[in-house]
This record gives sequence, structure tokens and C-alpha cells, in this order.
Amino acid sequence: MKATGIVRRIDELGRIVVPKEIRRTLRIREGDPLEIFTDKDGEIVLKKYSPIGELSIFAQEYVDATAQILGCPVCVTDRDQIIAVSGVAKKDLLGKPLHKELEEAINDREAIMAKKGEKKYIKITGDEDVYEGQIVQTIICEGDAIGSVIILNKDSRNPLTETERKAAVIAANFLGKQMEG
Repeated sequence: MKATGIVRRIDELGRIVVPKEIRRTLRIREGDPLEIFTDKDGEIVLKKYSPIGELSIFAQEYVDATAQILGCPVCVTDRDQIIAVSGVAKKDLLGKPLHKELEEAINDREAIMAKKGEKKYIKITGDEDVYEGQIVQTIICEGDAIGSVIILNKDSRNPLTETERKAAVIAANFLGKQMEG
């Protein structure tokens, strides 16, 4: 663990303020759930909670099967990062933080199907996008936007179609229902 040098007091209601610099660095927003861990040495650890992160193994199996059938890259994200990738080198996307445009699309519960250069086309991560098209479908669980399913296209000669859009809708609905389970 890394010390920050910041000391905070617990108030009369048992609350502690997480400093703004730490919240910004860890991308913790107001209303984000935090998971609390303790250990035998008396340490308390706060970890940003990702409900869909619990499904990361399952999500990986789902994107592997979907990418194999569709023949294009498929990703699943939580609200902060990409948690499952198939059809492209994992090092290119897995674990990468989401671009602000994608975060906003998830928060706004958008469904996007766009080609590069179109107004609706958004950045997925902060890295340079090399994709010719994209489908983004928000995952909804018990009324909350918890992540997204993304289908990408690298080949402009074979644009994404309604079939891929429906596959993204099915995947997002299925993963959302699994979380409600």
C-alpha cells in the first residue's frame, strides 16, 4: 500500500472525507459505491465497487463466443474500464480506462451505431481509435446503467450491420439480467 500523507478525522456520524485529489485520481464520483475490506492488522481498505466486475469471467466467455461468431472485436465495460475483450489483442484494450465520451454515453444510456467520422462516433479509450465503426449498447441492471457492450469494426469494406447491433442489444440485456439474478 502507498501512503498519501493525508490524515482525516471521523465525524460524529462515523463519516470520513476522501480527499478530492484521491477521488479524481481514482475516478470516484459522488454516488459511486465503495467496498470496505478489513484485515487482521486492523487496516481498512476502500475499493471502488464494480457490480459488473463480479461477472468478468462470465463476460469474458461471452465476448469470446460473440467475437468468434461475428468475426469482429467485442468488449464489455463497467462504468470505468474495459473488463473483457476478444477479437483484438487484450493489451490494446483490457483494463484501459474509458474515455469521457464513452462514460457520458453510458450515463445517458445511449445506444450508438456509427462509422468513423460520423457525429455519433465516440472515443472508447484515451488511446487513438483505429476502428472504422462501432456499436455501443448500455448495460442496464435494476434501472441503473452499469456498463456497456461494444462491438468494433476494423474493416471499412465490411461495415457493421443490424445483425451486430442486435447481438450487442442481446448481450447487454443478458448481462444486465445476470446481474439482477
